[in-house]
Amino acid sequence: MTSSDSRTLPYRGQSLADQVMNYVRHAVLTGEMKTGQLYSVHQLAELLGVSRSPVRQGLLNLEEAGLIEFSRNRGFRVVSTSPHDMAEIFSLRLAIEVPAAQRAARACTEELATGMDTLEARMQVASEDDAEELFFSLDHQLHELIMGAARSHRGREIVSRLRGATRMQGVSTAGKERTLQDILAEHTPVIEAIKSGQAEEAATAMRRHLTTTGQLLVAQAIDDQGMDLDADELWRDYTEDY
Repeated sequence: MTSSDSRTLPYRGQSLADQVMNYVRHAVLTGEMKTGQLYSVHQLAELLGVSRSPVRQGLLNLEEAGLIEFSRNRGFRVVSTSPHDMAEIFSLRLAIEVPAAQRAARACTEELATGMDTLEARMQVASEDDAEELFFSLDHQLHELIMGAARSHRGREIVSRLRGATRMQGVSTAGKERTLQDILAEHTPVIEAIKSGQAEEAATAMRRHLTTTGQLLVAQAIDDQGMDLDADELWRDYTEDY
């Protein structure tokens, strides 16, 4: 990231602070910004062609979400997510999203069923096109739709931040441990159970999906950081109650 390489914020219809947040997230995902490396607030403002005020606000929002940290009078750095962090993130998601899937099944409407079908169809196209970023955006929308149907509005905000923490690291099991088609296939039982009003089956399917994803990402984080940890034991330490 250099100040001589001027960029234009692409996220129209959002506040400048939100656009800055999305830019930083995207830069991390593409590898343009690296975890642990120090970046200048002034240079980022110059790069994006905006004043420092919205840049600072956007960065403060990312700091509040635990995605970056400031170094006094030096700038900011993207926070690395440890294997312990990853296990805790998924223990929280299990605690929130499993009962949410159950409640969504009990309260499923034709509108919810149509919304899920539409997102599933779009995810199918994205998986066939190997459009990973679009696929995970649709994945996020699907989970948010289910949370909304369960009236878990605070939970939806929490989960969105938790997902942001993992995506900010550029971590994904896609293309490594499983394909986008494999990931989509994990969502289908959740969708079908909710549509048919099968609450227990919806909870079981959501638990299975989150467990599969979480265990793979914990193991990946251990490998990436070269840590001498037992992935299965770490996972159980955080999730045995769920």
